[in-house]
Amino acid sequence: MPIIVLFYEENGLSLHEIFILKSIYSVILVSLDIPTGYLADAWGRKNCLLTGCIIAFFGFVWYSFSATFSAFFIAEILLGIGQSLVSGADSALLYDTMLKYNRENEYLKYEGKVTMIGNFSEAFAGIFGGLLATSSLRLPFYCQAGVAFLGIPASLFLQEFCIKKHIENPIRNIFAIIRYSLITNKPLCHDILFSGIIGTATLTMAWFVQPVLMYIDLPTAWFGVIWTILNLTVGIAALYSDALNSKLGENRTYALILLFIAGGYLSVAYSLNYFSLLLLFLFYIVRGFATPILKGYINRQTFSEMRATVLSIRNFIIRLIFAVMAPFIGWLNDAFSLAFALQITALIIFVPGLLFLFLQWKKE
Repeated sequence: MPIIVLFYEENGLSLHEIFILKSIYSVILVSLDIPTGYLADAWGRKNCLLTGCIIAFFGFVWYSFSATFSAFFIAEILLGIGQSLVSGADSALLYDTMLKYNRENEYLKYEGKVTMIGNFSEAFAGIFGGLLATSSLRLPFYCQAGVAFLGIPASLFLQEFCIKKHIENPIRNIFAIIRYSLITNKPLCHDILFSGIIGTATLTMAWFVQPVLMYIDLPTAWFGVIWTILNLTVGIAALYSDALNSKLGENRTYALILLFIAGGYLSVAYSLNYFSLLLLFLFYIVRGFATPILKGYINRQTFSEMRATVLSIRNFIIRLIFAVMAPFIGWLNDAFSLAFALQITALIIFVPGLLFLFLQWKKE
């Protein structure tokens, strides 16, 4: 990520072409998230994880030896397919493993560890990737292909406990799961939609961080440092998500997540100076808590035979809301100001979030 735009420009791509590449990746994820989630339920989580890792590995290999827009286009398609196969199947396999050993109450602790390891890896990879790029902008891609390869033997050692069933009509079954998740099971629907709103909020803030740093005139040399510390913050907070949830309980945890996420946008909007760095760290702490906790709430209300599909519905909603909201937020930033864009985003997040928060309290 820290060097990707430089890599594209070195290979002659314009900014317009770069955005097209990122768009095709998002389109692949949005269109395949739910079908591949269902595939993980019907064909097996391990099979999907293994296949996804293989396709992603070839995607990075393709990137490593490509130098044209059309070649990068194919690589983005491969990476999108690989990610969609992994999305949902990983958390579903983890929860089913905990369920097998009657330790599902420890799911949050392990999902938190997964989030921590992922963010720690991303933070340090950003540092080492930048160092590798000083030698060659292509060198980080060679190393990334090697890292992606490690997922293949790792997935071979996984053990699956969910019994796969033969489905006569997959399309009908997918729509049946969607109907159950978003219409029939009201509490699950509220959890999925609330989690989708919060997930969109944290994803959107990730794209706001660099404009905020630019607005406060932070020296460019510090961008990578701040980015690394923010990722470490998410990882550390995720490790303690289980303890927070146990201490506060479901209702108060929901309220804390919504207030700090929406409030984070407002506080940054009214403090566009160096104090906003502290506010961003607080926002990322809550982000670290929110991801494993909200996934845990969804898993707790889901049957094993549809778990990966339901988690993929959550991911689909996050990306769909972001795809609709992001251009509008970007226009607000360009037409008015960064502060105004942050304020409107807070409103967009808070109003529906508060609605689903009340619905959850009503359920209790």
